[in-house]
Amino acid sequence: MAGRLIANLEGHGPLAPEERAAVEALVGPMKTLPSDTELVTDGEAAPDCHLLMEGQAFRHKTLPDGRRQIVFFHVPGDILDLQLAGMPVDYSVSTLAMCRVAPIARGRLADLIALRPRLGQAFWRLSLLEAAIQREWMFGMGRRTAYARVAHLLCEVYARMQRADLVQNNRCRFPITQNHLADAAGLSGVHTNRVLQALRANGLIELRSRELIVRDWAGLVAAGEFDAAYLQGAAERAAMARPGGGLAARG
Repeated sequence: MAGRLIANLEGHGPLAPEERAAVEALVGPMKTLPSDTELVTDGEAAPDCHLLMEGQAFRHKTLPDGRRQIVFFHVPGDILDLQLAGMPVDYSVSTLAMCRVAPIARGRLADLIALRPRLGQAFWRLSLLEAAIQREWMFGMGRRTAYARVAHLLCEVYARMQRADLVQNNRCRFPITQNHLADAAGLSGVHTNRVLQALRANGLIELRSRELIVRDWAGLVAAGEFDAAYLQGAAERAAMARPGGGLAARG
């Protein structure tokens, strides 16, 4: 059940068979959630983390007047709320589509990390990856044009879905609506619509039937000023550096 999580952890280096088994043993019974379900609530503490097994979700903050900022799009294999101290989270997580999630007891995870320091380092690096994504989003909000900002978000989601082996024939599931993109990019709905129309007109993407179709990956990368290095662990960067190991070659 924890295959994609283990793959994420092994992006930073191989795990021994007993380490993989220990991660598998952490994962509790899976449950199914409909779309638009708030799974994690800002300000609340919970005894379990949540591993996203299938589907897509998003992390967000919402002001008292209802204005929302999306700060992360989650893909299968992500832990939606990886905090070990038992402190209340300072964000919410909601489902974008039907999702299957499995609990991971925070106490058991903390014990495993104490017992197996190499696994502890791997989970720590997952947190570093989240921080790298947040920095990239912050940079985009402050310095990229609206066109580049949206293109970069599309590149990131596509690259992360591809890493989870969920891209086929240059397309992936994409339940992210125009309003979600607007809330992630800090744009109005009207401005986001114009950007998406421009990306389509330039032959870079199509969005239809809740799918993202990438027509020109190199062009989309250029439009978004996208460099996937911030998404990769050391082991993955070494693999990508080998001939034929690039993202476009795998699409």
